[in-house]
Amino acid sequence: MALDGATVAFGVDQHVYTAVEQATLNVAEAEFVAIVGPTGCGKSTLLNVAAGLLRPAAGSIRIFDQPLQGLNRQAGYLFQADALFPWKTARDNVAIGLEIAGTARTEALERAQQWLVSVGLGGFGDRYPHMLSGGQRKRVGLAQVLIRDPQILLMDEPFGPLDAQTRQIMGDLLLRLWSAHRKAVLFVTHDLEEAIALADRVVIMSAGPASRIIGDWRVPLPRPRDIFEVRLLPDFHALHRQIWDVLKDEVMKGYAQSQGPAEISR
Repeated sequence: MALDGATVAFGVDQHVYTAVEQATLNVAEAEFVAIVGPTGCGKSTLLNVAAGLLRPAAGSIRIFDQPLQGLNRQAGYLFQADALFPWKTARDNVAIGLEIAGTARTEALERAQQWLVSVGLGGFGDRYPHMLSGGQRKRVGLAQVLIRDPQILLMDEPFGPLDAQTRQIMGDLLLRLWSAHRKAVLFVTHDLEEAIALADRVVIMSAGPASRIIGDWRVPLPRPRDIFEVRLLPDFHALHRQIWDVLKDEVMKGYAQSQGPAEISR
């Protein structure tokens, strides 16, 4: 996936807001790239461009070296909020993507059950979303995306609402599945530690408006990784300090903008 000078703007005439300006980003096959930046800097906007949900006002996006026209059919999108149908069981929620694509229901349900086993929910197929914990619903959502075998995973703070322990468990699960299936991943998070622990590269965006990509660091940590153990390594802390030296100024800019003039002056 390649974004070349992508600019995203909203509004018309004199009321145009530029969310992202001149974003250039390449994600190779089987590469895990994390995007980190202040609140409101356009991280999710870039994901929506990559998904084909937004068309850039300038610049281009190519998927497997072909211009993206319409929706990105090569990608699966895991949102921060649950995207499960409350009236369907976990197994039915996972199977629905295959059924819509024309797979026979019996086969779709069999494959859905296999994916539930893969995410550690083999015995939960008959439960409805309200009967599952937050972490379990995230596992169902992950299986729901992966069952369609997308070549690119777009993930918008998928573990954000979870507690710290569950986030760590989900991070380890994601790395295990990624290692087995080697999809390209574009992962948005506010958590710099999470980004370093998961990714091959960490990309930093500036505070908006007209947010830009201002840093791109390769993560020199060996794989496979354990989310807890990797955070104890000296190389992890050295990279965290290096990135935070750049990111902290942008975070403070974003915070100041969110407060408004009255709050800043206090």
